[in-house]
Amino acid sequence: MGHHDAILILIAGVLLAAGIAGALLADRVRVPALLLFLGLGMLAGSQGIGGIDFSNYDLARTLGTIALVLILFEGGLTSGWSEIRPVLGTAASLATVGTLATALLAGVAAKVIFDLNWLEGMIVGSAIAATDSAAIFAVLRNSTLDKRVARSLEGESGMNDPVALLLVIGFIEWLQQPNYGAVDMVGLIALKIAVGIVVGVIMGKVAVWVITRIELASDGLYPVATVAVAALAYGISEVAQGSGLLAVYLTALALGAARLPARRSVVSFHEGLGWVSQIGLFILLGLLVFPSDLDNVAVKGLALSAALIFVARPIATFLATTFTSFNVREKVMLGWAGLRGATPIWLATFPVVAGVRSGEEEFAIVFFVVVTSTLVQGATFEPLAKRLRLTTDEPALPRRLLESGRIREMGGDVVAFRLPEGAAAAGHRVRDLGLPRDALLNVIVRDGGAIPPRGSTELHEGDELHVLVRGEVRDEVERLTDTWVKGPIGKPPPPPLPRRATAQVFTVRPLRSGEEVVSPSEVDGVAVVAVLRTRNDKRGAMAALADGRYAVTGQEVVAIGGRRALAGWCEERAERETVTGEERAWWQEVTGALIARGRRR
Repeated sequence: MGHHDAILILIAGVLLAAGIAGALLADRVRVPALLLFLGLGMLAGSQGIGGIDFSNYDLARTLGTIALVLILFEGGLTSGWSEIRPVLGTAASLATVGTLATALLAGVAAKVIFDLNWLEGMIVGSAIAATDSAAIFAVLRNSTLDKRVARSLEGESGMNDPVALLLVIGFIEWLQQPNYGAVDMVGLIALKIAVGIVVGVIMGKVAVWVITRIELASDGLYPVATVAVAALAYGISEVAQGSGLLAVYLTALALGAARLPARRSVVSFHEGLGWVSQIGLFILLGLLVFPSDLDNVAVKGLALSAALIFVARPIATFLATTFTSFNVREKVMLGWAGLRGATPIWLATFPVVAGVRSGEEEFAIVFFVVVTSTLVQGATFEPLAKRLRLTTDEPALPRRLLESGRIREMGGDVVAFRLPEGAAAAGHRVRDLGLPRDALLNVIVRDGGAIPPRGSTELHEGDELHVLVRGEVRDEVERLTDTWVKGPIGKPPPPPLPRRATAQVFTVRPLRSGEEVVSPSEVDGVAVVAVLRTRNDKRGAMAALADGRYAVTGQEVVAIGGRRALAGWCEERAERETVTGEERAWWQEVTGALIARGRRR
């Protein structure tokens, strides 16, 4: 038994290693990696050199469901609502109207070309109507396609899987149940989508609330928590008769937009898990295919691929984007870029498992169409985008600028944030961001280029800010990002100080028990007009008072007086031999601020 287990683990390791090699090769030859993964599965199958005999469609469907849940969750997590929201209407229309129109048109073509009955043709059309998130992400990672078009494709690929699945299930039910009809199918789809949306939105809010408030013993437990969230979202939605895949994607979008603890660990874990799921799923589906079966569908399969690529998908895209702001060039690109992958092949296992008469033939048809259409569209994706003048100098999907693993080992971290359109920080200087002492903006990515920032560097909409921080101030910096978007930006202007006819009394006294020193609202009964400086190494602040004086608060003493007297006292503190470097920097900062205010007046 032990030897048998070792052989299985060895085979799994070899296949995963071959999958990684395939991914590297795919990048070099500009071929979608999924084709190489599928080919690897066929090569390992009973009619290939591997000789693995696998024909369990039921198991393949179950494992495929698990893999798609993980792939969709990773896609939503790395996107987030902030990226999808601007194109949500277009993505939703493509996922619903576009998928339905593609299924109907491709179904008619399948019926005519392969001499199937109407419902069998519609099952094939529904399966190949689904674009594949893994295939789309794989192509976009190496693309410079315009971001609005890219995000639309990304959103569509995440949302149309549930629609295609419901169409396949509905047509199977219609085929096998005499009393089932179009009205029942519409009701089924409407119910599952509605429940999936409700469960996804609620699960997303609950998951964000819980994960951002619990403190786990190790960063490694947070990815475990997010896997549990994905499983709960899918399971609850399916038990409630909803679309589990839709619920998973919406939940992941909510988590992707949240400030999660150990976010880099969570995202890196799910990216790796997504790759394992993709490689494993494609190889598994490749094992189901017998190359000899493809000979029977090859010629007609090419005709169906052509009908899908040149007729069904473009017409469906133009229908779905009729009321959007996309121009003709963008619509042509959206129509061409509907790449297929594992999802249609996984959907093709459903009629086989359900016992549909032509189920295995339909599986072979869908497999052949996926391979041929993806080969054509994947190879021409970027050249067509350039020909249509829809490329930019930036990658379609953000690339990680820094690997933060070593930085985190040394107690630091990297916060990356893109200033959205209309951000309050746009037009301001770097010095106005209000970063704490233990945070440094080390690079700005603008229009695909890196800009070394200075305090005087002006920020623009779309700038990607990479901030190096100490681990303990990461949450503070992430909270600051809300201010960068909504404002106000920069320190408040100095308050108008009343003129005094008498000398301003200067006093120094011990700190009183319970007295607030970081954000005081009053000092010795005099209201604080503004907190002008906050000390970072210890608790303390510099504040302007309503009577024209200033106050410097600390952990031991409070000094109150006029600008000159207080500046002199702070300068004397800075020159003491017993003060540390950070403490001396604080007294020098306050001294300089008080002197500068005198110059302004």
